[in-house]
Amino acid sequence: MTKPLYLHPDRLFPADPAVRAVARDLYAAVAGLPILSPHGHTDPAWFARNEPFGNATELLLVPDHYLFRMLYSQGVAMEDLGVGNPDADPREAWRIFARNFFLFRGTPSRMWLDWVFAEAFGLDVQLSGGTADLYYDTITEALKTDAFRPRALFNRYGIEVLATTESPLDDLAHHRQIRDSGWEGRVITAYRPDPVVDPEFEGFAGNLARFSDLTGEDCSSWKGYLAAHRQRRAFFKAAGATSTDHGHPTAVTADLSPTEAEALFACVTGGDCTAADAELFRAQMLTEMAAMSLDDGLVMQIHPGSFRNHNAQVFKQFGRDKGADIPMRTDYVHALKPLLDRFGNEARLSIILFTLDESAYARELAPLAGHYPCLKLGPAWWFHDSPEGMRRFRHMVTETAGFYNTVGFNDDTRAFLSIPARHDVARRVDCGFLAGLVAEHRLEDWEAAELARGLAYDFAKAAYRL
Repeated sequence: MTKPLYLHPDRLFPADPAVRAVARDLYAAVAGLPILSPHGHTDPAWFARNEPFGNATELLLVPDHYLFRMLYSQGVAMEDLGVGNPDADPREAWRIFARNFFLFRGTPSRMWLDWVFAEAFGLDVQLSGGTADLYYDTITEALKTDAFRPRALFNRYGIEVLATTESPLDDLAHHRQIRDSGWEGRVITAYRPDPVVDPEFEGFAGNLARFSDLTGEDCSSWKGYLAAHRQRRAFFKAAGATSTDHGHPTAVTADLSPTEAEALFACVTGGDCTAADAELFRAQMLTEMAAMSLDDGLVMQIHPGSFRNHNAQVFKQFGRDKGADIPMRTDYVHALKPLLDRFGNEARLSIILFTLDESAYARELAPLAGHYPCLKLGPAWWFHDSPEGMRRFRHMVTETAGFYNTVGFNDDTRAFLSIPARHDVARRVDCGFLAGLVAEHRLEDWEAAELARGLAYDFAKAAYRL
């Protein structure tokens, strides 16, 4: 028996009727604001080619590691979902997903997907094994129309700016194609140097060789290596980049002397690099990247604290980003001190900190951002990009860091249509939080209205220099 799919207009608002009424009013004023997506991992080829998405599985299941990890945890084989298996039947993969959709009850994935199903595709029954083919056919047929091409969806949902994330080894051809197409949609890149700054990244030596070929610099020397980064950063900035992004295992930084840094570089490129050497090199490179950001104005994002590819078997068979990354405890106070000793008081430098370790919010991150001019706090991220995660973030950081040392919301997604869904969740949760402060007479209603707009739009625009 099919069950109705209904998006309640008061979803995520406080249960108390008086507070809920305030949240409704705040949300009504910001619900239609343009979307700024200043950090994410969607594919720029979608917007360069503007070709139709092939089917429901290709659009909604294949790019989404949130879905893989849950299904895999329940014994569903990734090959059957089409992961690493081009011969998988996309309809059958969708049927498997639909039969197991109940697993996502209570998760943000369920909330995002229900929004997509109802708002984007007009479906009014819940996804299940019995409705799998209805969903697959409805979505796949819609994707054949011009209204569901990537650029049309970009415009339909009021996306003002969307940032993708590329390696320094990327030629940014898709971004060039977007610019040359005459389309007015703004899709920009971000500089993610992990493949050439992490000695433990697979293929590191070969990546440095490609880095040399691409830039004409000698990346076997410390001087040439730094020059190559400066050159590629300028190239990315010319292509629209306003930020860099650094996905290090920890937040550790270092400030070595030039002689020490050169010796360390020789060590990590010489074949005898230990895990401690690799960690120290990554630490030094965060400080080097901060120095370059001070010069070129690119905003620096640090996303530490994930044990990447924890499942060695899945990584070997399917590669990165298949749902096997696990959060770790992360120190910021001691880890960032070398960088902050050098640059912490530079108001022209902008560093946005993220965490997967919620215990650090009130103890470390809010006090740091509430003091150092160069620091701001990124929103609840990844495993905490959820209604409860967002509420915990606001409750734990606001009293110490305030609102104005945070940067609004970014969706950090690979799944295109989850962008408007995620922003809607964030706007609702923030309006609910602000409504509580109004109800407790801790904010005036006009202050809450200003903050609701800031959190939905203004803060991200300023923080990411958009």
